[in-house]
Amino acid sequence: MKLLAIDTSTERCSVALTLNDAIHADDVEAGQRHSELLNGMIMALLARHGLMLRDVHGFAFGSGPGSFTGLRIACGVVQGMAYALDRKVAPVGTLEALAEQSDADKVITALDARMGETYFAAWQREGQDWQAIVPPCLATPATLPKLDGNDWTGIGSAFDRHDYVRQHFAANIRNVMSDRFPHARDIAAIALRIFARDGAVTADQAMPLYIRDKVALTIEERKARKQEATA
Repeated sequence: MKLLAIDTSTERCSVALTLNDAIHADDVEAGQRHSELLNGMIMALLARHGLMLRDVHGFAFGSGPGSFTGLRIACGVVQGMAYALDRKVAPVGTLEALAEQSDADKVITALDARMGETYFAAWQREGQDWQAIVPPCLATPATLPKLDGNDWTGIGSAFDRHDYVRQHFAANIRNVMSDRFPHARDIAAIALRIFARDGAVTADQAMPLYIRDKVALTIEERKARKQEATA
């Protein structure tokens, strides 16, 4: 199956193509230039393998959580291509994509959500797939859950950007990969399994997963969050 996957959920921008049992991918540090860079990256990846967009059988994107604008960019681009070609789409959670690249069986995924908050989930491998022990959520120092065991792998930017995450799970984690971001390569790998079990959706059903419905805190909320982190 020729599957095209994209991710623009963080400051990274990545694209991936499944072809002949391999996944070919490109990525770049985009900052806030995802919409400027994405289409060119897609076309360049396809051209490198002698393909046109119409040759793609299905699409996938990092559905969130992540940057509000980034999630809308990825969803909109994939919806447009899928509508035009009458193809299906596999929305893939960004935290599950992080777990996929960890090469571990029990994974704590934590992405910086700004405003002192963390996009968090905990996963356990079940065969090729992932079972959410703690489903994706928005966490603060006071709401991070407790986990059993000391054989977890931590992955994601929040382990560096929020000290409270690393401290909270210090007794659970055997190693941490804090320099990792969701990547289209891992989204493509998960999407292949979604398509194989006929779980892909039509373009109009593909939606971002925001989790949070606000992009800024009030002055009072910032003060409370700072006191919470200190405590």
